[in-house]
Amino acid sequence: MDSALRGFHHVKLPVTDVVRSRDWYERVLGLQTHLEFVEEGTLMGIAMRDAKYTLDLAIRHDPARAAALAGFDPVALCVPSDRDLDTWKRRLDDLGEPHGGIVTGHVGHVLVGLHDPDGIEIRLYAPAGSGGSDEF
Repeated sequence: MDSALRGFHHVKLPVTDVVRSRDWYERVLGLQTHLEFVEEGTLMGIAMRDAKYTLDLAIRHDPARAAALAGFDPVALCVPSDRDLDTWKRRLDDLGEPHGGIVTGHVGHVLVGLHDPDGIEIRLYAPAGSGGSDEF
């Protein structure tokens, strides 16, 4: 096959309240807004990214789809190492953000149980062999 893929351009998640979700993704994951989608004078979506431009996430006002995804984990964000995963756990603890802790996944360690304001689970994943800690 001559066509190549280079990863994801972005991931888009439905939300019930764009501003509330933007604030959560900024506070919890450190993402920053780089585009706003205003339709007929109403903010309908936001594109966000991390400081190093390695992650692009869009959120879109769509309450019905957000409700349908509540409790589901459509996104697993990759972190470089187990040590970084532990740093994320401490950050979430410091923020008072509920989560399910770090567990052993199929190919590494995963911080589970982190939910955005609509109940969509965002997982943080350190791939196997990423090193840094044996405490999990």
